[in-house]
Amino acid sequence: MAEAVITELAVTTRRVPLPRPWGPDVRQVHLIVLRLRDSDGGEGIGFSWTPQVGATAITALLETDVRDAVLGWPTDPGVVWDRLWRRLHEAGGGGIMTMAMAAVDIALWDLRGRASGSGLVDLIGRRHERVAVYGSGINRHYSLDQLVDQARRFRAAGYRGVKVKVGHDEVEADVERVAAVREAIGPHLPLMVDANQRWDLPTARRAVTALERFDLHWVEEPLLSDDLEAHAELRRHIATPIALGESLYTAYQFRDAIRRGACDVVQPNVVRVGGITPFLRIAELAKTGGVGLAPHLLIDISGQLAMTLPQRCWVEDVEDASFDALGVLAELSGVAVADGWLAADTPPGHGLRFTSTGD
Repeated sequence: MAEAVITELAVTTRRVPLPRPWGPDVRQVHLIVLRLRDSDGGEGIGFSWTPQVGATAITALLETDVRDAVLGWPTDPGVVWDRLWRRLHEAGGGGIMTMAMAAVDIALWDLRGRASGSGLVDLIGRRHERVAVYGSGINRHYSLDQLVDQARRFRAAGYRGVKVKVGHDEVEADVERVAAVREAIGPHLPLMVDANQRWDLPTARRAVTALERFDLHWVEEPLLSDDLEAHAELRRHIATPIALGESLYTAYQFRDAIRRGACDVVQPNVVRVGGITPFLRIAELAKTGGVGLAPHLLIDISGQLAMTLPQRCWVEDVEDASFDALGVLAELSGVAVADGWLAADTPPGHGLRFTSTGD
């Protein structure tokens, strides 16, 4: 019997309003949905995603170079990913290129699951029946009262931890805000802070030192994400663990971050790294390198992946930003969060079936 090959690839792009804007200039996100068919009549759905920049470029790459390359290729996700990486690499080692590759890779895993009758978690191999979830806010622009109200919502919902943004022009403003959140959630709930690359090394040392009395679980992206040497230097001078990786794009970057001692926790974003295939490879690097792993955003699929990993890890639930909360799913995915825990029992594949409406 002939091996199934990819025969069709179709792409649609839409802008999705955010119920809680991530800032004055981030009131929507861009969702790129890819539908892929094979010669056996099977279908898989993949996606890429970006808050502000790159959706048009990702779509153009998918509709030209990617489509031209993959039609006629076998449907094995690992084979396609490695071939496509080599084909596209001259366009760049990450960013738009890997974000386009993610849509294809996720679609191929979905196709494989649907063909086998298995949900994604069981297709890869279920290791956990549930994973812990922390509540996360894109909230640097919130007033102090709004920030505290959000922290209280997270605590009331039973989240296993809370993360807030820092990186204001004055360290004292961050101290005031983190102190208020710590008071709102109590002394024992894990509290993380995220600077989104806003500090230089001297500022980061001063800020983290000032914040350490609030018993931080980690500080995320304190410096420019690709300055691994600076992160390693900072890590030698602070007691708070460093989380890094949402803005890294390749397994090589994650390998180097681990080897250089730049972080205690890696945070791959399944879209930015190129899909499920490289995400699982990065998880192996984390395991053998002895660092933690906490997937970045996209809880609808990153939560499923977390359930397959050998190490226990957190998943991030940004308030009102899951695909379900954004209203872009045509049916329930089977991924559910209750009392701070995520469980997944999806239909065959990853269970994400997107509505066709949009602009």
